[in-house]
Amino acid sequence: MNGAESLIRAAIAAGVEVCFANPGTTEMPIVAALDAVDGLRPILGLFEGVCTGAADGYGRMAEKPALTLLHLGPGFANGIANLHNARRARSPIVNLIGDQATWHVGADAPLTSDIVSLARPVSGWVQSVRNAASLGRATAEAIAAAGRAPGQVATLIIPSDCQWDPVERHAEPIEPTAPPTVSSDAIKRATEAIRKGKKVALFLGGTALRGRGLKVAARIATKSGCHLMCETFPARLERGAGMPELDRLPYFPEQAIEALKPFDTIVIAGAKKPVAFFGYPKFPSYLIPEGVNTAMLAQPTDDVPAALEALASEIGAPVSVATPSNVSRPERPTGKLNAMTAGAAIAAMMPEGAIVMDEAATTGLPFLAASAAAPPHTYLSLTGGAIGQGLPCATGAAVACPDRRVIAYQADGSGMYTIQSLWTQARESLNVTTVLCNNHSYRILQVELARAGVAEPGRKARSLTDLSNPNIQWTSLARGLGVPAVRVETAEALTQELERSLATPGPTLIEMIL
Repeated sequence: MNGAESLIRAAIAAGVEVCFANPGTTEMPIVAALDAVDGLRPILGLFEGVCTGAADGYGRMAEKPALTLLHLGPGFANGIANLHNARRARSPIVNLIGDQATWHVGADAPLTSDIVSLARPVSGWVQSVRNAASLGRATAEAIAAAGRAPGQVATLIIPSDCQWDPVERHAEPIEPTAPPTVSSDAIKRATEAIRKGKKVALFLGGTALRGRGLKVAARIATKSGCHLMCETFPARLERGAGMPELDRLPYFPEQAIEALKPFDTIVIAGAKKPVAFFGYPKFPSYLIPEGVNTAMLAQPTDDVPAALEALASEIGAPVSVATPSNVSRPERPTGKLNAMTAGAAIAAMMPEGAIVMDEAATTGLPFLAASAAAPPHTYLSLTGGAIGQGLPCATGAAVACPDRRVIAYQADGSGMYTIQSLWTQARESLNVTTVLCNNHSYRILQVELARAGVAEPGRKARSLTDLSNPNIQWTSLARGLGVPAVRVETAEALTQELERSLATPGPTLIEMIL
């Protein structure tokens, strides 16, 4: 057994099942070990950002780490944007990065770089292996670090000689550390804030937005009358019939401040204090208005559902409450395609148990209102703001949940960043329906130009937000990557194609001309 085989054995023993890979020369022993040791599924991504984004989607849905296998510093750098998103989502991921042989590093070969410095900003745990004997143990430690609830990115750097040198044994799994329990003082402060507040919001994020946390939040709201809100871009939100309704904090700071202004008390569970996505003149960084009493019940890395349960007990909330369970879909929309009719069409057609990855940007907002009482489904969003997350994240979610239909609600501009995801979906026969919003522009940048006071952008400014001349032929691109594709121009055609796609195994792309 060599070091690479000990790595694969350690990963399998720890319950890892999938490796999203784009390897190169320095990872060849690991590639060979995937054949030598059965039990780990390798999935090829044609760009490293696809691998890291897919690992993010997989981690969110499987609630355990996948591996990525990346080639030296430049290959890892290609995947950093979606690792930034994964760090914000607190997704469990283990990056395996090949490096030059220990005795070759000093030669400063063309692909040699400072991988540790690249990895630290997007990783909660980083280690570089020094010999083959330690590789198995380091692998187990990386998996345990990534699996520490709610999850984090762990990066293991592996010189090639540490992969091919012989070893005697692989390492046993290491149990991930449990998340911290919230103190009784924090629970008492939150209880006091709720009891004293006249208009209270319970602001939720992270693991509070999964089934267990939301059901407890509904009990707290029933007892206290507090209003339920969630962070703007949740990593994973359980929605639809049977789940309590909650408002999502608006994206633009003036709207967020207005949404929070009615409350004199805000209790936070599983989220950070909300901040503006960007700094704007005359707007503060922190969005909770001055004078509002703010109580932090649980940090995102705490055991948030347990903290909510303790709070529910402390205020005397009922053991269970009834939440609206009747499914209510919008009627099939007709007429022109726009944000409203597109959102209504998806909500009208989506099956129970669907996973919706939303990177539709300006087109996506109406979907949330239209689908509030749709069949139970999971909603994923763009957590870190680095565009190009949607298609890979949907790919990984489909790998994690092969029995559920994934809907990638995707803007055209951001879709071009990681369009290679479609090839992986085709190769792996993944059940992903991509609904592509084609408005031939970076529409959000046009909105931001207007917000910056540029009412009439000049020719050069317009050229940097326009995606026409030439128009991108999405159906041709998708077919060339192995995914069946159609173009629709009416709401009726969209619902018909959604109905067909959602009933057909494998991937499909539906291009909406807006």
